[in-house]
Amino acid sequence: MIFRDVFLLAFRSIRSNKLRTGLTVSIIAFGIMALIGIITAIKAMNQKFTESFSTMGANAFTVRFKDRSTFFGGGNKKEIRLSKKGKKKEKKSNLGKLITQDEAELFVSRYDFPGIKSISIFGNRNNSASHGGRVTNPDVTVFGGDENYLLLNGFSLQYGRNLNRMDVQTGRNVCILGYDVASKIFREGLDMAENSVIRLNNIPYRVLGVMESRGSTFGFSRDNVIITSYPNVSRNFPSGFSFVVAVMTKDLLRVNDAMGEAEGVFRAVRRLSTTEDNNFVLDRSDSIAAKAMNSLRFLTISATVIGLITLIGAAIGLMNIMLVSVSERTREVGLIKAIGGKSNMVSRQFLLEAIIISVLGALFGIALGILVGNLFSFVLNTGFVVPWNWVIYGIFICTLVGLVAGLYPAIKAGKLNPIEALRYE
Repeated sequence: MIFRDVFLLAFRSIRSNKLRTGLTVSIIAFGIMALIGIITAIKAMNQKFTESFSTMGANAFTVRFKDRSTFFGGGNKKEIRLSKKGKKKEKKSNLGKLITQDEAELFVSRYDFPGIKSISIFGNRNNSASHGGRVTNPDVTVFGGDENYLLLNGFSLQYGRNLNRMDVQTGRNVCILGYDVASKIFREGLDMAENSVIRLNNIPYRVLGVMESRGSTFGFSRDNVIITSYPNVSRNFPSGFSFVVAVMTKDLLRVNDAMGEAEGVFRAVRRLSTTEDNNFVLDRSDSIAAKAMNSLRFLTISATVIGLITLIGAAIGLMNIMLVSVSERTREVGLIKAIGGKSNMVSRQFLLEAIIISVLGALFGIALGILVGNLFSFVLNTGFVVPWNWVIYGIFICTLVGLVAGLYPAIKAGKLNPIEALRYE
């Protein structure tokens, strides 16, 4: 018999035992669904991290007081330094003093590498805005920036204008509203916000414009913000936070050169000697997303272990079912051999049955896993995610499971004596 005939015979046998096939397919599908579902959810999280933290693009970096924490757990890092007397002295890595406004402005004036520079500072996140009797919750975040802040942080205007140089130099009470803030206090229309006067913590501010919506990240709105100039934040919202300088280069290939020059210029601004370590960090804009994605690797490992354990159980179950099938179809095997069927053809039929069942389980599991994983994508408001590499891995693993699980039953069926098989009751 040719392979096509053996395949059709195996497929017909599977269809005639729907309950047994359905249970086995379900077990395999559950294992693959757990694996593919978790991997799909992790890819959605990675995509959200990239969208949220790499808004400036890969050709930008920041100069900040200390590194952003993107790891889970961990303690305080420490470094060993030598005192003047030569004794070891332990010092917490607080990276020195905060970056002041004067230092940030001095750096911007001295740093002449081709690109766009921006100074910013975080105000606080417990402010409230009001206008015409409407008041927001006291959870509005205030940022201070300059005329380049919107560009370097991925914001865009829907109405009105951006901060200009005069607004920054004078530090006057002007602001740009995030979409959520404007929607709460200007319900008659966002276009009415432009050039109106609101009260921010009971301080009057003139509204220059309204930003487009950027959505939320893990349940936290990125539109519940108000942006004003950094001198204004220093005067009206003294928070004690450090200033941050962002730089966007014109050429992606020269980012490392730009960071090297920035390090040299800022060391001079901070008056560090050649033997002193940096008391600041240069943080590439896409590095935080990479760090966050690396911290999710243990979830991928956990998902793989869960899927493999389930598939091992499915393989054992499939082997038992195929052994039962051999016992139930002993007379059928004897009849096939009596009319001229060879042992290798019988073994091939049972082996194909096991592989077909495994592949069917893989296909159902992959489909369900992608759907379950993309429910998480829907919650995070990301695009539809398909982990194509794991789809291929899943089909390959399940084919291997069917091959291993069906090998012994297939060999046993092929070795049956046709005379004894026909007499089997």
